[in-house]
Amino acid sequence: MPQDARDSRRRRTYTTHASTRGTTVAAAEEEFAGAFGLSPGAICGRDLCDLLLAPPPASLRHRFTDLTEGRSNRFTERVTGRDGAGRTFSANLTAIAVAGPDGPAGLVILLRHIGDADPAESSGLQTLSEIDARVLEGVAGGASTVQLASRLYMSRQGVEYRVGRLLRRFDAPNRPALVARAHGLGMFAMGQWPPRVLPDFVE
Repeated sequence: MPQDARDSRRRRTYTTHASTRGTTVAAAEEEFAGAFGLSPGAICGRDLCDLLLAPPPASLRHRFTDLTEGRSNRFTERVTGRDGAGRTFSANLTAIAVAGPDGPAGLVILLRHIGDADPAESSGLQTLSEIDARVLEGVAGGASTVQLASRLYMSRQGVEYRVGRLLRRFDAPNRPALVARAHGLGMFAMGQWPPRVLPDFVE
């Protein structure tokens, strides 16, 4: 990409809208969606927190809750995302509560690209041990605890321990949410079954 194009991209502020019921994208301009390698149609309905590598979803959702419940009217947070080519980027995300006649009407979210991300910003979530990557692949493929234990030569308790650690690390309440979060982070090879974690995410 020419330097002028990169500089222009970094100066731009991209916009999306979310409802007050959560962090689900309701509408997005083409450039906002494109920052994540998606089309406006594809990004709508996605959870914004699941598109970001950092900060952790729980931290970001807490700040959004403050907006939707009227404890604040805006916030700005440094975030890390991944574009369509798999490159990480840093941006300032500003969320603003929009008031309607009967209370909060929605959220406007601005994303200002500020350059390529420092790998250290997202390395804590990016890489998995070899065994955790295999467990995640099994969960994504629908394997049960017993099947994973047999496949990986582990005890059932060992599998449950690993799955529990992954749930906490990805801030996911259950196995489907864990798989959705990993997909949102681009951890799986596209178009491959059974699911495989990309080598870049394995220590």
